[in-house]
Amino acid sequence: MNRLFALLVALLLAAPALPAATLLPPNARVAIIGDSITEQRLYSKYMEAYLLACTGRKDIHVMQFGWSGETASGFANRALNDLAAFAPNVATTCYGMNDGGYQPWKDSIGQSYEANMRNVIKQLTAVGVKHIAVGSPGAVDSKTFGARASFGGKDSAAGYNDTLAHLRDIAQKLAAESNQTFANVHNAMFDAMPKAKAALGENYPICGSDGFHPGPNGQLLMAYAFLKALGVDGGIGTITVDFKGAATATTGHKVLGGAAGKVELESTRWPFCFDVDPKSANSTRSILPFAPFNEDLNRLTLKVKNLGAAKAKVTWGTMSKDFTREQLEVGVNLAAEFPATPFDGAFTKLVDALGRKQQFETAMIKGLVTNFRQFSTDAKADPELAKAFDTVKAKLQARQQQLDAEARLMLLPVKHALVISAL
Repeated sequence: MNRLFALLVALLLAAPALPAATLLPPNARVAIIGDSITEQRLYSKYMEAYLLACTGRKDIHVMQFGWSGETASGFANRALNDLAAFAPNVATTCYGMNDGGYQPWKDSIGQSYEANMRNVIKQLTAVGVKHIAVGSPGAVDSKTFGARASFGGKDSAAGYNDTLAHLRDIAQKLAAESNQTFANVHNAMFDAMPKAKAALGENYPICGSDGFHPGPNGQLLMAYAFLKALGVDGGIGTITVDFKGAATATTGHKVLGGAAGKVELESTRWPFCFDVDPKSANSTRSILPFAPFNEDLNRLTLKVKNLGAAKAKVTWGTMSKDFTREQLEVGVNLAAEFPATPFDGAFTKLVDALGRKQQFETAMIKGLVTNFRQFSTDAKADPELAKAFDTVKAKLQARQQQLDAEARLMLLPVKHALVISAL
């Protein structure tokens, strides 16, 4: 027995640690669930683009289930019916914005939210979901949320963010109790808001022009919170250029050739790419200085060895930037340092294709699939009607899968070159 125990311990110590990304098991099917903020199809689109293009995995499939005006109880009532169209084994949830009632905190709000979120987790488990990123609600904007009568003349944004913070704490508790992960969407937005407004002005909205439907900037923060909760490691790849040897690259990047500080590459694993405008709330790039998206999730690293000069100019695509020898030896994050990249065009095409797919998913679920519940009794009594519903469901699923396949056609290898010129 002692020898067996010692052998087991030795095997465990020798085995590599499981990566956090085991939250995305082989053949992961990820359902992105939430209210109208999810139905905006922005953070869900960014998440899907990341999971397809940036992880290096081709076995992940995503479908979004956003529903305008919904609370946790609303989703719990439709979960078994609607999720059957996709059969997910992973899910993210984002409820609380509507559950809080747009009013000051009171215990009854929390009691109702907790009961309904417990039911959501129960329903997800019942349909076969093994891994859930239980998301908190987001935040409301300190400026654009405006004054609300329910707060009696007090600061409405501060008051409702307090309510949302209470709901955040409940979501975190439920995630821990159910042995799931927690996505802190609230703090991702709330913490970035004062920093961004200090730099870009009070009128720069983190949470949208209406105060609670974020634009691309706030939605990128939401995607960040959920991707972190899903356990992606953020390492897109490392390219090493040795002035006294050969260039090398990690998995997902192939060295095609090059010499004398130039390396030609072909990449199947892309960095996440951003909009151009550094100041607009309608640009994902504008929020980057105030959140660790690139540092945590988007590291495409260039390392240079044996440079032989104090500085070098790095040219990547159409842009050039100078770095010190010390910076290059440690490694510079190309995705963070270069506002334009050779991947931008391909990434835009992918995101556009995913947008078309997710738009169909909204119409599919809200327009048809969820309404089939109304006829469940009739379908049980009428085999022909049941068969007709099955035919419609199959057609809808086939169309969703076709749009998914069309989006994946955009995932072509990208050829690009790096030129390192000693200064």
